Amino acid sequence: MGAEFIPWAFLDSYRGKEFKGQWPTLPEMYRIICSRYGERPCFTVYEPDRISLTYNEALKLIEAAARALYSKGIRRGDKVGVTGKNSPEWTVAYLGVLFAGATVVPIDYQLKNEESDLLVRTSGAKLLFVDEEKYEHYRALGIPGELVSLKRGIGTYVYDLDGPPAEIEEAQEEDLAAILFTSGTMGRPKGVMLTHKNLVSDCYLSQGTPFPVYHTDVFYALLPLHHAYTMLAVFIETISTGAEMVFGKKMVTPVILKELKLGKITMLLGVPMLFNKLLAGILRGIRAKGPLVYGAICALMGLSGFIKKVFKVNPGKKIFHAVLEQASLSTLRVCICGGGPLAPSVFRKYNQLGIDFVQGYGLTETSPIINLNPISRYKETSVGKVVPQADMKILDPDDRGIGEVIVKGPMVMKGYYELPEDTAAAFTADGYLKTGDLGYLDEENYLYLTGRAKNTIVTEGGKNVYPEEIENEFQLFDEIDQILVRGFVQDRKMKIEVIEALVYPNLEVFKDSGGTDKGLVKARIEKIVAEVSQRLLSYQKIQRVTILDEPMEMTTTKKIKRDAV
Repeated sequence: MGAEFIPWAFLDSYRGKEFKGQWPTLPEMYRIICSRYGERPCFTVYEPDRISLTYNEALKLIEAAARALYSKGIRRGDKVGVTGKNSPEWTVAYLGVLFAGATVVPIDYQLKNEESDLLVRTSGAKLLFVDEEKYEHYRALGIPGELVSLKRGIGTYVYDLDGPPAEIEEAQEEDLAAILFTSGTMGRPKGVMLTHKNLVSDCYLSQGTPFPVYHTDVFYALLPLHHAYTMLAVFIETISTGAEMVFGKKMVTPVILKELKLGKITMLLGVPMLFNKLLAGILRGIRAKGPLVYGAICALMGLSGFIKKVFKVNPGKKIFHAVLEQASLSTLRVCICGGGPLAPSVFRKYNQLGIDFVQGYGLTETSPIINLNPISRYKETSVGKVVPQADMKILDPDDRGIGEVIVKGPMVMKGYYELPEDTAAAFTADGYLKTGDLGYLDEENYLYLTGRAKNTIVTEGGKNVYPEEIENEFQLFDEIDQILVRGFVQDRKMKIEVIEALVYPNLEVFKDSGGTDKGLVKARIEKIVAEVSQRLLSYQKIQRVTILDEPMEMTTTKKIKRDAV
């Protein structure tokens, strides 16, 4: 790979001048990008009114916030919380904390008050940025001592912050940039400690595998920014390249499609649920044109996918321009799916339509990206190739080559905040992080996941069944809104474990296609399960189906909370 293809090569001309280490800190990185693209748009929002900040405009607000934090006693290494909905104010607060030399603690805004209260206390945050809806709650609670409202109205508005000139002690490369808590943890929360080096290295190294990111790109921040995936792959990737970030407000398809068109989005990052819904909408539109047109388009999609895969040419963007334009997806250059497994059939169809679709893998403890599929050499059943400078291995592989995925590299966390025993348990004796995920690597260092170690079902015949592999087979059935596959003990005396599927049906689909009578719904779901079971290995077959009346609880990245079921 020539130097011109290495995304972080341009940093060499700034090393020793703008920063001293191997990687710049996040504030150093932001200042470097401002010197290159300062007048370009940085943070944009369309609702309720269109507001857009250039890099230089945002920098003035960020530096003012940092001076204000210093005047309130915040110093290098202090903890400052940020909780609120996605907005330019959120990113200004986040960067303001880092520019003050402090450590930011992003907190899930959708947590119950008692859960977020616990995280604020656990982190030892000295100050909290909060949306005004929760401002009074924290003022009454009295933690932490200082509050700042992200939005105008109550308390100190983040854009109004400023302080006198200050000699701020800036953070260094190995200092903590952020502490990220896993969502909804009560009791003893685990805070993942990520350094500036972790986040900046992962940001640039993850660009080194799949595709280039340009300063002309427009990212869409739809998923919550407190989550490692969106924080790194949208927010930090944006400001590492001089691109623009558009803030999504609602996970509602018509609103999403409107903002994709208004913002001329080129980079769409999401979770499987989002991409399944968008694809289902496209396919419904095609089916509505009649069986002949649908058949012809499907044949063209197959041909387009073959050409893209074999000849590395992408004809789909032109062939299906009208289809993509109608779906508000014509400006998309790349889609990235993370946060959970995606069915290979979904991956395949997006690529057939001409959208470069990338599936990736990572976890909060790895900043989070450690695998991405290159757009020129993607493998539909893989979560991608190991990113540069990450050393990945399979621990204790079985006869299929499946074992626990372990990894070492500059993006791997420093540890869990004030939990030395948990930190020690998370690593092997030779310093590899144990991910808790099961999978195998092929000869080209592409990773294939089979499930979570703790979710594995062991059958009577001693076979390992990975629930996520089975759940993937149901992703394109509109009638199923949620499915969770798990083991249940059929015979307690003999300790025989078999496979059960919990299904919450998509009642809107049933309303459109004949009614929501429980008997009809159950019969159709069982028919789908039987159809899928024909494709499964004998020991993977589902032996019990339970139809749920209420949806299962989900995380903010739309994964079912398995422990809550």
